[in-house]
Amino acid sequence: MELTGKTALVTGGGIRVGRALVMALAEAGCNVFIHYGNSQAGALEVQQEVEALGRKAFAYSADLSDAQATQTVIPKAQEVFGQVDILINSASVFPLEDKFFQVDLDLWEWIFAVNLRAPFQLSQAFAQQISGDRQGKIININDARIPRPRPDHFVYRLTKRGLWDMTEILALELAPNITVNGLALGQILEAPEAPDPEQFMRNYAERRIPLKMTGNPKVVTDAALYLLQQDFLSGTTIRLDGAEYLKF
Repeated sequence: MELTGKTALVTGGGIRVGRALVMALAEAGCNVFIHYGNSQAGALEVQQEVEALGRKAFAYSADLSDAQATQTVIPKAQEVFGQVDILINSASVFPLEDKFFQVDLDLWEWIFAVNLRAPFQLSQAFAQQISGDRQGKIININDARIPRPRPDHFVYRLTKRGLWDMTEILALELAPNITVNGLALGQILEAPEAPDPEQFMRNYAERRIPLKMTGNPKVVTDAALYLLQQDFLSGTTIRLDGAEYLKF
């Protein structure tokens, strides 16, 4: 896909990896529809940064745990830009209190809604507006830990396993016009609660990553641009983890 002039929609685009993806797409020539949940300040700031590059940008808030709110995202992007060529499902929730005996139905439904139902809804609405011989691209942001079952983060893991499988199923369902791929992230950014982020990342790399280095947002954005520019790649989830989860 030639990216110049295309419209990309990034969920969770106001902060962290989502924000890096927004900027990389803009630098590659895309106009960007920036979805955000609670990060209004970040979304408006990155909107200004995109516009400073000479690209069009629009920031839009929607609660992805609400099915009706989620249904408004693609139509709003169409209203603003006319069509959407690229969908990146980046928004996700990662509750710390997500162990088997801690989970109640409200927590279960919230995690499933944001992490799995919303990407399904958005992918469905996105695909429905790809008509004729137009190309479309979907990238689902996932977690490199998922292929190995563990009891921690019980519901989160179930939703990300579902997203991994949905990536493969949609690659078949939406071919040939739409490719669907995933990026499964290892340690790309420091934990939000880390008191010393640089020390946290150094310690993590030394203890757990065979390559002895952590990732960074550019690792993710380079891989995303690669997936968008490949027309013979679909149904693949690339692990960006420095081989960590071959070991652990």
